[in-house]
Amino acid sequence: MEHVDAIVIGAGMAGIPLAIRLGRKGLHTLLVEKDTLGGTCLNRGCIPTKTLIASAKVAHQVRRALEYGVVIEGPVRFDLARAVARKDALVRAIREGAARNLERTPNVELIQGEARFVEERTVAVGDRVYRAEWVFINTGARGRIPPIEGLETVDWLDSTTALDLTELPASLVIVGGGYIGCEFAQMFRRFGSEVTIVQRAPQLLPQEDPDVAAALQAVLEAEGIRVLLEAEAVRVRRDGSGIALTVQQRDAVREVRAARLMLAAGRVPNTDGLGLEATGVARDERGFIRVNPHLETTAPKVFALGDVRGGPMFTHTARDDARIVYQNLTKGAALSIEGRVVPYAVFTDPQLGRVGLTETAARQAGYPVEVGTYAMNKVAKARALGEPEGLIKIVADARNGRILGASVLAAEGAELVHELVVAIQAGATHQDLRDAIHIHPTLAEGISSALGGVHRAASDAG
Repeated sequence: MEHVDAIVIGAGMAGIPLAIRLGRKGLHTLLVEKDTLGGTCLNRGCIPTKTLIASAKVAHQVRRALEYGVVIEGPVRFDLARAVARKDALVRAIREGAARNLERTPNVELIQGEARFVEERTVAVGDRVYRAEWVFINTGARGRIPPIEGLETVDWLDSTTALDLTELPASLVIVGGGYIGCEFAQMFRRFGSEVTIVQRAPQLLPQEDPDVAAALQAVLEAEGIRVLLEAEAVRVRRDGSGIALTVQQRDAVREVRAARLMLAAGRVPNTDGLGLEATGVARDERGFIRVNPHLETTAPKVFALGDVRGGPMFTHTARDDARIVYQNLTKGAALSIEGRVVPYAVFTDPQLGRVGLTETAARQAGYPVEVGTYAMNKVAKARALGEPEGLIKIVADARNGRILGASVLAAEGAELVHELVVAIQAGATHQDLRDAIHIHPTLAEGISSALGGVHRAASDAG
């Protein structure tokens, strides 16, 4: 048995920065990764998807070139293989940079292999066994496979395998209308595929307010994407060279045919095979590791970070998990994930930037609310860019004016929302932001206009 100060299981976006910080602090740290450096974000999530989404947007803009007075002779042809090669090159470069960074860090040893607990704070990797003072689990999550009859008889895609296609499917049906389903639907539609979304819930993006979800649905449908709501995928079969998916939609049964099937129906944790029972780490009913506000598990000196502990499952929260754990362990801080302001984005076009409570959630929590909304087609810069789709919605506490949440469905909405992230973090009121001068003409003027509308009585908010 070999003894180290710390074992980090999983080289994702929490595991890598944590291992580097611990190593620089002088702690002998073992970083174990069974796959490739960077976890979901770098290899199967944020970076590759946004790279391909960028290619899809260029194709979309080129098709609209004449609207801007630009004449392009001949039809636009999309080369998926080249777009994927560009994506792969970028991912590889970032991964190689991460590897070099780890190599330069003292006291950090990277081991390729699958980690498994054999007893308390004792981990086996192959035929080597290590015992540590602290253990950090950062094994992430993967796509959930929904119970669809006949699924084992067809060749289906998920958010990982769909990224590696080099031949464009003529048509694609996506099971799931969350952020992954919506992003991939628009991306493949802009590549040139016919796309259908099959969504169980009454709306796309079920965690969002209905008006915001409806606005995004209108955008997707305007681009030719077919959206089936309150629709359950119950059975699938081969249909020639493609698939036929049986869908129960309310009281009707229909069959949707497509060249390919993609699953985007949620995430499950990568905890199987870890041997957690050997170390006393408890999981919830979905299999995610239970943690307290300091990210400590039910086993002493064992922590869980990132997606494996459940939501919110974002790269930026994983990185912040690493910051909190490091500060608490090495500097005696008492940082907590409670009350953390966590923004996120859906990288459709327009992008949805989100922070804080939705109007629905605020009302359910008992807040008296005031709401201000503003359509992006009223924003001069959005119209000048030819991107007037979307809306901005601000939710405030009617008692004191403090901003509770915001939805920014707009061109570059993921960038624009940060003004509201800082406002909520600082406890600012909608009046504080409203009275701040915004540059004209900018997209951010839409936020100023939405804030100017936060004055209606709660009964009039909508």
